[in-house]
Amino acid sequence: MKKYIDQGKNDTRSGFGAGLTELGRTNPNVVALCADLVGSLKMETFIEENPERFFQIGIAEANMMGIAAGLTIGGKIPFTGTFANFSTGRVYDQIRQSIAYSDKNVKICASHAGVTLGEDGATHQILEDIGLMKMLPGMVVINPCDYNQTKAATIAIAEHEGPVYLRFGRPKVANFTPADQKFEIGKALMLNEGTDVTIIATGHLVWEALIAAEALEAQGISAEVINIHTIKPLDEEAILKSVKKTGCVVTCEEHNFLGGLGESVARTLTLNHPAPQEFVATQDTFGESGTPEELMEKYGLNNKAIEKAVVGVLKRK
Repeated sequence: MKKYIDQGKNDTRSGFGAGLTELGRTNPNVVALCADLVGSLKMETFIEENPERFFQIGIAEANMMGIAAGLTIGGKIPFTGTFANFSTGRVYDQIRQSIAYSDKNVKICASHAGVTLGEDGATHQILEDIGLMKMLPGMVVINPCDYNQTKAATIAIAEHEGPVYLRFGRPKVANFTPADQKFEIGKALMLNEGTDVTIIATGHLVWEALIAAEALEAQGISAEVINIHTIKPLDEEAILKSVKKTGCVVTCEEHNFLGGLGESVARTLTLNHPAPQEFVATQDTFGESGTPEELMEKYGLNNKAIEKAVVGVLKRK
């Protein structure tokens, strides 16, 4: 198994901040909007360097989406910033009508996604956002795994013409992908080749999948690990190629199993190559207050849960 090294834990929201700062220096059309959460979204440096290209909207997220849509008409590339819950559920009608239906070039950048938001609890821990956004025609949905990949994704989406939902998080997690990586929308990344089971992971669970694969290797189980950073458009070719080889799959995401990555993978397999599948995800439930580690353990979103799911799916081959 190829070994991946944690280069030092960092939060993916800081990766977004770093990417936005670089865009501020290289792309004069990029503008940023925030709903009173500048510090949480790590937008300070962009604002310091480009004060005339920043709009503080206040706690008025729906208004922010409408303003962002309007800014695209003049050729600007707006990046909106707030928590994932407020970036999607609170403003879904505005996104659907003013951005997706109108095919506006808005980048919806959402921090504090999933249960790893932690102590703020269920009202802020959205676990339905991937489903909400992937159902919108024309919407690209991206969920990077670490600081470096989030920075690269932030830079890459500025070049994509059309609406994008970029999802990232609050806690410090392992930073293990290359700093100089080229981010390609819709292209899955093979992290470890294997023959017995395919583990498809997204976001914070990619690192957990790699830990699980290493533990499984010690048990004589060869796990193939794929990083799906782009949930829509989905790299169906990579998924099918792997599952045709291994014969079964475990999908891993910090999201409800209803509507997330797992369902997209299941649809792909059902239509093309049916195979046993297990879901590492929250099971149709809201979260609660706790530390990220406690919540990942309780809701079965860590490497131990992935190991267990692999053992289960292997019995169904």
